[in-house]
Amino acid sequence: MPFDRSLIDKYHAGAEHLTQSIRGLTRDDLLAKPPEEPNLGKWTIQQVVMHLVDCEGVHVDRMKRVISEENPQLMAFDENKWAASLHYAEQNTEEAVKLFDLMRRQMTQTLRYLPDSAFDRAGTHSERGKVTLKDLLTTAITHLDHHLKFIHAKRAAMGKEMW
Repeated sequence: MPFDRSLIDKYHAGAEHLTQSIRGLTRDDLLAKPPEEPNLGKWTIQQVVMHLVDCEGVHVDRMKRVISEENPQLMAFDENKWAASLHYAEQNTEEAVKLFDLMRRQMTQTLRYLPDSAFDRAGTHSERGKVTLKDLLTTAITHLDHHLKFIHAKRAAMGKEMW
C-alpha cells in the first residue's frame, strides 16, 4: 500500500495553524493562567507554545535519525521537567513560532524527496518500542492538533476567540 503523501501537506500546514493560534494575543494573554477547567489544561498559552517548539525539535531529530540510521534509539523525555527548567515564561513567543515554522519547512522538504518505502523505516523508542517514520510524522501532526485545541479553548475562556 503506498504511503499517503497528504500527511506531508498536513504536517507542513501545522506551522501556519500555530502562527494563527496566537495571532492578536498580548504578552499578558500568553502568560495568563487558565481557569481551573478540565478542557483548558494547566499550562499558559506561552507554555503550550514553548512545549510545541521543543517537541518539534525532538520530532525532527527522531525523523532524521530514522531516515538516516539503521534502527536508531529514540529517547523519551519528561515534558514537565522541560517546562519547569527551560524558562518558558521568559522566552520570545514570536521567535519560537518562527523556529517552529522553519523546522516544519525544512523537514517538509526532506520528507517530500523520500520514496514511499522510506516511511516504513523504523527506530526503537525507549518507551513505545518500534516506531516507523510514518508513525513519527503522524505523531507530530496529532500532537500539534491536540495542543491547538487547548490554545483555542484558552482563548475562548479569555473572550479572545479566533474568527
